[in-house]
Amino acid sequence: MISYILRRLVTAVFILLGASFIVYMMTAASGDPLWDLYGHPNAAQLIPARTEALNLDQPPILRYFTWLGGALGCLAPFTDTCTLGLSREGMEVTQMLAFAMGQTIMLVTAGTILAIVIGITLGIVSALRQYSGLDYGITFFTFLCFSLPSFWLAVLLKEIVAISFNDFLQDPVMSLASILAIGVVAGLIWYLVSFGKLKTRILMGVLGFLVTSGIVYFVLATNWLTAPFLGIPLIGLTGVLVAVITTILISGLRNKRALYAGLATVLVGLALYFPVQSFFRGAGLLTVIILCLVMIAIGAAIGFFAGGYDRGQGMRVAGITGFFVTLLIILDRFMQSWPNYLDSGHIRGRPIATASAATPGLTGDFWIMGIDRFTHLLLPTIALTLLALASYSRYSRASMLEIMGQDYIRTARAKGLSERTVVMRHAFRNALIPLATLVAYDIGALIGGAIITESVFAFTGMGQLFVQSVRNVDPNPVMGVFLVTGIVAMVFNLIADLVYSVLDPRVRVKA
Repeated sequence: MISYILRRLVTAVFILLGASFIVYMMTAASGDPLWDLYGHPNAAQLIPARTEALNLDQPPILRYFTWLGGALGCLAPFTDTCTLGLSREGMEVTQMLAFAMGQTIMLVTAGTILAIVIGITLGIVSALRQYSGLDYGITFFTFLCFSLPSFWLAVLLKEIVAISFNDFLQDPVMSLASILAIGVVAGLIWYLVSFGKLKTRILMGVLGFLVTSGIVYFVLATNWLTAPFLGIPLIGLTGVLVAVITTILISGLRNKRALYAGLATVLVGLALYFPVQSFFRGAGLLTVIILCLVMIAIGAAIGFFAGGYDRGQGMRVAGITGFFVTLLIILDRFMQSWPNYLDSGHIRGRPIATASAATPGLTGDFWIMGIDRFTHLLLPTIALTLLALASYSRYSRASMLEIMGQDYIRTARAKGLSERTVVMRHAFRNALIPLATLVAYDIGALIGGAIITESVFAFTGMGQLFVQSVRNVDPNPVMGVFLVTGIVAMVFNLIADLVYSVLDPRVRVKA
């Protein structure tokens, strides 16, 4: 294994060297870095200064090796020789990359995670309900999202999710006919996704209509959109639902001790609701992380002491339940700060932002700034998630269908294993194998920036840095972006190969 990794790393170094030389030569030959100074009143002083700063008096090949020496200095520990050169404006490329990477990672992380989780889930569900109405509905939805131009989808989200919703918040009132219409649409969706006899499906559709209509009426009647809350009742109800679903997926409801451990963890979380409020005053990200880890540990301990024929299942169920209950408590604390954020003079009752990464001039505590970051990331996250859903869902559906037809799946069923065990323990893991390469490639590519999304939502990330640098014939920032994206892409491809050997025992990395 170690020999394999070393050989891959050595190969990657030579590939990066060759590719970086080609990219540098192409950028240097694409134009004149001094083009914007010709005709400038101070051209006599500015042109020699830029020529000296960027070594333009040297041939491109020598400039490349000068850049390469600074880049190699970044690999040497405990040295201050790391430099990727200067931009045309005289800024350090390393500083520009640090800012751009922070913007890009902030922009794409949530969208990528949601696209992977939701896409794989939809693909698995679609495969298990092959050729059903749900399968056709998921296929239509995912391909519709895939076919939408990204710039058009981004503008559409600005108009509907931001501008229209902000207008609605000024007077959040809806007629009874509109509430019933929303309930009817939700009821049809519940009818399509349910399975079983026609009577059961109709009952689920009616239930979906009643539940959705009731929720919409409750939200409007309590003015929930301008003063949202969860509180102990909603946290408890959602926590119980999480415990039940987690038990079904991990162990099945026949493992009562695992279910009881999850429910006990919910009770512990509710008991800690009021005490942790004092810790939230002046809290930061570290406090939130510590609270999540503590609740996961408490849940795992409850699952361990609950015992049963499989303590591991109980620990996983209770630990996951504890994590989600903690997220609900944290979400409730953010909701408590929502009215103050909404009434801020910088927001003026229109919280959903359409551009940039933060509201200019806004100050506040961790909760206020967290809400501000969320409102600015909401639209680009939705856009990136919808655009990436199709590939993950179709790959996971095709992989799951292939796995479900394998001999060992039929053998598992013949042995009398439950369908949950067959799907979750035998099929699901192997269905993820083809997705390992896709996920690794997408993550590596996204670090390079979502160029169109960044442009529409005014994020100055890696994509915008690359485009502007190419347009300005600025080789050093171009090479900085190339170096980061190239290293990330190769690292994640190596990780994908190693994940193969973890997911599939038949695959072994050989030296």
